[in-house]
Amino acid sequence: MADQKFRIERDSMGEVKVPLEAYYGAQTQRAVENFPVSGIGFPRQFIHALATVKYAAAAANEELGLLDPGIAGAIRQAAEEVMVGKFDSEFVVDIFQTGSGTSTHMNANEVIANRALEIIGRPRGGKEIHPNDHVNMCQSSNDVIPTALHCAAFSITERELLPALERLHTALGRKAGEFDDVIKIGCTHLADATPIRLGQEFGGYARQIELSIERIKSAAIGLQELPLGGTAVGTGINAHPDFASRAVVKISQLLGLPFREAQNHFEAQGARDAAVHMSGSLKSLAVSLIKIANDLRWLASGPRCGIGEIHLPDTQPGSSIMPGKVNPVLCESVPGRRARHRLRRDDYLLRSSRQLRAQRDDAGDGAAADRIDPIHR
Repeated sequence: MADQKFRIERDSMGEVKVPLEAYYGAQTQRAVENFPVSGIGFPRQFIHALATVKYAAAAANEELGLLDPGIAGAIRQAAEEVMVGKFDSEFVVDIFQTGSGTSTHMNANEVIANRALEIIGRPRGGKEIHPNDHVNMCQSSNDVIPTALHCAAFSITERELLPALERLHTALGRKAGEFDDVIKIGCTHLADATPIRLGQEFGGYARQIELSIERIKSAAIGLQELPLGGTAVGTGINAHPDFASRAVVKISQLLGLPFREAQNHFEAQGARDAAVHMSGSLKSLAVSLIKIANDLRWLASGPRCGIGEIHLPDTQPGSSIMPGKVNPVLCESVPGRRARHRLRRDDYLLRSSRQLRAQRDDAGDGAAADRIDPIHR
């Protein structure tokens, strides 16, 4: 806007005009100008995890005598405010950016540094608390970004995805028992085949979710290893030898989850195999959910001119040309959601945290499954 006010900040490339009220600084502003790609930012869970790493790093560096207690305390307070979402609007860099995630990493360093400056009574843009020298002490984008990815993905898996899948598994298992005496015709090629119990079909669905839970739990083990401490290339250059172990313990305490320092920092930073493993388990879950949802749609089709064996809850009115028609639309959304997420972030390593949340939403809490009923007994 023409009347927008700016302040001048400087980095290694020179002067940059930054919006006056922004908490981010020069490197973030350059990234905004360099990457006007999709309008998609990093998800809230990732930003929370990134701030958690910064909090833990400041605490570890203070304990090691590397960071002044006053500066460390201000950084921790600022990081905690980022963790609870106070500065979400300040994370403005597109998710499609430099491959290391440096732009969003510096976005976090600058926001935390400028807020920390305010906490000690200094204006934004000052260097008494520096984004690199203080907030990023003993760290690099190359170990911080994958650490934040693992923290976010593992946290969502444990707290949101797995509990939702457990509820879905329980609901499907309950329906399997309830429908055990319902005899129906099985189908192959959508044509009548041999008899089967409706409970047997739902027992198969329950087992699919049970196996998905096992796969996800197995994949999640790899996310517990954190690359933090390897700095630029895995050697740990410019980091205190005890920094990583102390910081990882603090991350575990902050998130209440069992993280550990990577056994080999060169593997942990040179590859994203753990994230790819988790991505594969989520794709398997997505295929299971699509299969179950499509089966339910077929079984509920009709009731007069379709299969019409079960009744799904009516959840949304249909077209205005058919007054009174109400449709069971929830199952239709499952394949649609997966397709959109795949198109936007197919196999992009940093999509894991957002896709985990998407799969949690698709799984639901089992309430819809509880309202499925057979039509013919």
